[in-house]
Amino acid sequence: MKRSIVFPLLFLPVALSGGLAAAPEKEASYPPHTIPGSELRVLPTNGAGRHYQLSVGLPVSYAKETGRRYPVVYVTDGYWDFEKLDAIRGALVFDKVAPEFIIVGLGYAGENLDYGNLRSWELSPVPFGDGPDTGHAADFLTTIETQIIPFVEREYRADPAHRVLAGASLGGLFTLYAMYSKPGLFSAWVAVTPAVAVNDGWLLGYELKFTQSGGELKGRLFASMGENENPAFLSAILRYNSRIASRRYPHLAYQFRIIDGERHAGMQLESYTRGLRFVLAPLAPEQGPGTFP
Repeated sequence: MKRSIVFPLLFLPVALSGGLAAAPEKEASYPPHTIPGSELRVLPTNGAGRHYQLSVGLPVSYAKETGRRYPVVYVTDGYWDFEKLDAIRGALVFDKVAPEFIIVGLGYAGENLDYGNLRSWELSPVPFGDGPDTGHAADFLTTIETQIIPFVEREYRADPAHRVLAGASLGGLFTLYAMYSKPGLFSAWVAVTPAVAVNDGWLLGYELKFTQSGGELKGRLFASMGENENPAFLSAILRYNSRIASRRYPHLAYQFRIIDGERHAGMQLESYTRGLRFVLAPLAPEQGPGTFP
């Protein structure tokens, strides 16, 4: 059953004098805040025991324009980043620099979950660290290709020609891994502060094998980093940027951004904004400078 994504609205009463008001004898009940046009869809537990939940954000026109199909942006870490993309989408559409699009946040079903352990299992293509089980990106990518995308394109008016994959940190690493592993599955990629440094820069070797085997990339790629992130982390991203820029793929539009003054988390909203604008630009209603409405 479809359900709205709900976030509680908190209210703290303040006395006119500036101090805290006394707590009422009976606590008032207020309606929760709901993100309009959002749904939660829970998938059956798969063969690997993973129980996925999709946060789906539909465009404003979705209910009225019933013959229209929409680009879909799939974003990893949906329990965190779905809200970011939902907040960004309205401004991009208002400015006419991007079309309306469906957002699908990739997350997990259940309560009180340890997202750190869960995401480590599937967002890294290789094992790393001494913590939870890691290195199952191939399994997750197969699930996306064989279960999640078919479900979305069956249940919603999604345009198969315009699939975007986005993610930050380990999600950014997964986004790049997916691009090289199945270059035709998505038409664009947004890799926000990708964790290229994982396992001594394993992705750089993977990229080299892809190129040496004659692999070609077609579509649009955006990558970014924060100016004030960890130096070793940034060094790996800069190496990747230099590497892919040197490839000069004739059918790949590539843009790289350094978000000035920001660290690992603070840079993400601006990166997603710029990244989505870049990868969706060919579908934008308007090109060039805007005019006052």
